[in-house]
Parts: sequence; C-alpha cells; structure tokens
Amino acid sequence: MAAKKSTKKETKSTNALNGFVDFIREQGVVGLAVAVVLGAAAKDVVDALVEDIINPLIGVVFDADGLAKETVEIGQATLGWGSLVSTLISFAIVAAVVYFILSKFMSKLDKKK
Repeated sequence: MAAKKSTKKETKSTNALNGFVDFIREQGVVGLAVAVVLGAAAKDVVDALVEDIINPLIGVVFDADGLAKETVEIGQATLGWGSLVSTLISFAIVAAVVYFILSKFMSKLDKKK
C-alpha cells in the first residue's frame, strides 16, 4: 500500500509540474521575464542619458553644476527639488519608450490574430 501512496504523490507532483509548464507556455511568462530584464537595461540607459546629458544642460539654464544638485532652503530645511525633477524626467522618458514600443508591438500582434 505504501507504493500506491508514493505513486499518487508522484502523479500529483507531475500534474502540478505539467500544469506549471503549461501556464508558462500559455501566458508567455518567459517573454515577460525577458521584457523585465530589457526594461531594467533600458532604464539604466535612460538614467545615464538624464544624468550625463539632460541634467548638465538644464544646469546651464539654472547656472548650477547640474539639475540633480539644485536645492531650495525653506527656514532650516533644505529641499532637493532638482533630484525629484531629474527622477521625473527619467520616468517620463522610460514611460514614453515603453508606451511606443508596446503600442507598436501590440498592434503587430493584434494583426496576426
């Protein structure tokens, strides 16, 4: 009888594994993982663009070393508004890139169906 119980457990684990593999195939989880890795790499490129090119150019306009270093003093507090603006610029660029890439690829995928 002990052999039958281990067979049932093996069957359950095999079914669970097959179900998981089917889920990955049907839902495109591997593609999602690749997209996350590429998105992280794209974010690094955009951050470098903002930090090394856009911030110094905006810093010239504000007559400062760079946008990320801009601050304003209110009483005894120092607020680093330049860093926030720099992060918002990075976010806007990443969001635009993701939107345009997704809209282009999604339109191609929809046409195939």
